[in-house]
Amino acid sequence: MNGAAPAVTRVRLTVAQPVPSTRWCFLEVETADGRTGTGEATLQAAEAAVLERAARLLPALAGRPADPAAIAARLPADLPGAAVLSALSQAFWDLAGQRAGQPLRAMLGPERRAAVAVYANINRRTRDRSPEGFAASARIACAAGFDAIKIAPFDEVSAAARAGGQEAQAMGCGIARIAAVRAEVGTDVALMVDCHWRFTRAGAEAMIAAVAPFGLHWVECPLPERPEAVPVLRALRAQANRLGMRLAGCETEVGLAGFEPFAAGGAYDVMMPDIKYVGSIDEMLAIGRRLERAGVAFSPHNPSGPVSHAASLQVCAVVPAMERLELQFDETPLFDAVTGGVLPRPAGGRAALPAGPGLGCALDPAVLAATMALARSWP
Repeated sequence: MNGAAPAVTRVRLTVAQPVPSTRWCFLEVETADGRTGTGEATLQAAEAAVLERAARLLPALAGRPADPAAIAARLPADLPGAAVLSALSQAFWDLAGQRAGQPLRAMLGPERRAAVAVYANINRRTRDRSPEGFAASARIACAAGFDAIKIAPFDEVSAAARAGGQEAQAMGCGIARIAAVRAEVGTDVALMVDCHWRFTRAGAEAMIAAVAPFGLHWVECPLPERPEAVPVLRALRAQANRLGMRLAGCETEVGLAGFEPFAAGGAYDVMMPDIKYVGSIDEMLAIGRRLERAGVAFSPHNPSGPVSHAASLQVCAVVPAMERLELQFDETPLFDAVTGGVLPRPAGGRAALPAGPGLGCALDPAVLAATMALARSWP
């Protein structure tokens, strides 16, 4: 980057609510040269914690240079703090790209792909949670050109079910949803299942055995993720591999250090860093390099709003190796509208890269105002 970064003059955090069940948290950084950089800090159902951390971290930015290199190397341990710092990194890099007149990917490294393979997360668009409702959503995603789909079918596997010894019985509804989706899409579509950390070890072992006939591409996040759980995860991975499936996880880890125990311990075949939680774009790139050395597939978690999607696309364009990028499919038309419809829509299971400088998108003030749940500015 040429020249000193201009000083920050104002920071604004806006929580938008495009549909009743979803909130997106956007960060905008204004600088003395009249530019605005954008980032996303969405942390579903934790907006109050994100705002509290923002109120502690962001006021001190006024008058300081909007330099991506100034993002603290020492990452906060808590996820809301990491979300704020991640969004700040996105916004600073967005500003740097705008000043250079280049897309962010041109500043991060050589562009290795002109389009990014994506898969459709259909969970939030599936409001009818019956097996037939899941199958209908899968049919729509396939008609839109996706050849890979993810569902989160285990709604009934709850803390109460586990405590009451009903984990195995509660799993049955999820198995029925998986069966319906597989029957709908056929065997040529990659089908992933997200468990949202709902299972015990015994429950996860039973679940992996039960889903094996459906030829899943991967099983995701079966257990709560802590470093001490790595041996159990490694055993579940081995079980899944024997049955022709892979194990995926690590969507909420912070920084390269957060991924290291899982990468070094062989916990997963696929890891899913999220641009909103890893702490910075630089950390995201470092994680991509580490996973490549470990022989672990890099497949970023990306089920939120359009700004994190744009930032994820920029990173995915330059990492040496990657599998697929997640995309929250067809939850709301406001996904396109809130950034003015500038982000290319996926076609044939691939997403073209944003055309403009920086992240390649900015928030539409009118759409943002219409969806605003709350906002806070500093100073």
